[in-house]
Amino acid sequence: MKILKLRITIFRHFPFTLFFLFLGITVCSSTQTRASQLSQSEPDIWNDPVFKKEFVAYYGINAEVEPRITPEEVSILEKIRPLMAEDLPKAEGTLINRMKPDCSAILDFTLGGIQFQQDKMIEALGNYQKAVEKFPSFRRAWRNLGLIYVRDGKYDDAISAFTRMIQLGGGDAYSYGLLGFAYAAKQDYQASEAAYRNALLLQPENTEWRLGITRCVFKQQKFEDAATLLEVLIGRYPEKTDFWLLQAQAYLGMKQPLKAAVDLETVDRLGKSTVDSLHTLGDIYVSENLMDLAASAYLRAVDVDANQSHGQALQSAELLAARGALTQARQVATHIREVWENELEEVDRRKLLKLEARLSMAEGGSNGETASVLEEIVKLDPLDGEALMLLGQHYSRQNQPDRAIFYYERAASLEAFEVNARIRQSQVLVGLGRYAEAVPLLRRAQEVKPRDDIARYLEQVERIAKTRR
Repeated sequence: MKILKLRITIFRHFPFTLFFLFLGITVCSSTQTRASQLSQSEPDIWNDPVFKKEFVAYYGINAEVEPRITPEEVSILEKIRPLMAEDLPKAEGTLINRMKPDCSAILDFTLGGIQFQQDKMIEALGNYQKAVEKFPSFRRAWRNLGLIYVRDGKYDDAISAFTRMIQLGGGDAYSYGLLGFAYAAKQDYQASEAAYRNALLLQPENTEWRLGITRCVFKQQKFEDAATLLEVLIGRYPEKTDFWLLQAQAYLGMKQPLKAAVDLETVDRLGKSTVDSLHTLGDIYVSENLMDLAASAYLRAVDVDANQSHGQALQSAELLAARGALTQARQVATHIREVWENELEEVDRRKLLKLEARLSMAEGGSNGETASVLEEIVKLDPLDGEALMLLGQHYSRQNQPDRAIFYYERAASLEAFEVNARIRQSQVLVGLGRYAEAVPLLRRAQEVKPRDDIARYLEQVERIAKTRR
């Protein structure tokens, strides 16, 4: 399960802007495992035609909550309104020339809007700030301040501006959505979720808001909610493999691995599997003891990307071997050799050789050629404890106890292998009837890492050793 948990974090690179830097998870790139988390990027509402239409409509005046405006100022606005539709720079210049320092906040707001549409954010910000200074309950100005603060990454200011707007009785889908975005940037996911839900209530078809909620519930580990939200998105966009992968992650969080496997197999049928998604699928099958299916997933992973790192495939073969799935581990190891024999780096080549030797011994065989390769590995790296242990096992099986003891003694000098090496060496000595020599080895193993089975074995060896004196 350890490897499975590590690989759960692989999904990333979602096409919808709100999810580009999410969890983690990573849809993963085909050549990297990721443990880096995804973070959000700015929602793409600025080019939304509905947003643009609403923004322009906000130039109107709501007499109930708007600043007062003089007849002269009304005349100014009437003159520049046609220019606002045809020539924004001219509208800006004309308005600036007609404005007085003590003019209505409506004119500051209008000038800020014209500048906003020209992407003059610094100038627009200054005019919106003037508007709220003159008329603190000017909720439309607070809204547009929030928009600019979000674009500038000033999330505390954005939250204050949108909250003030809502307190004044305003609140539209975009404001709630961007408020949710700002809270998420501050990692306040409960508040973010609430804001996104209000946005979705007002715009139920908006994918950005639904993705925002999904991000928040993932961060709060509310995986059941995430799976349900993604079910809707998958229904709308069944070809979007990112959503299938995210739902797989949600099912893993819910401890429903086989449902996750169904999603990952769907991704594969869509032709969008990656190395990481297939390894995650294989890990799920291993955890469910479905070793043939696991081997199938790992084999597909080898073939899906010619430029991938070889280490992950070797790790999967080793995982199968460790779980006793020798036939399946052999299939994966053989395929690795067939596909990459001339491309393996020296470190990976050694790993493959050691895996093949371990499989050979576990299957009851002992290949002299494999032993020669292992001895060559030991010559190149005298501290390769795994190769030393495998050589000890080989010579023990070949009824060459002295050579087996030699390699076990060398392995025992390495801290990570000391316990197992001393136990193996004691077993060789017991097989030779040298019980008294085996006792201190077993005592040392127990001292370093106590085990009930070894304690019982030590008692038996000590008892026999005493009767042989």
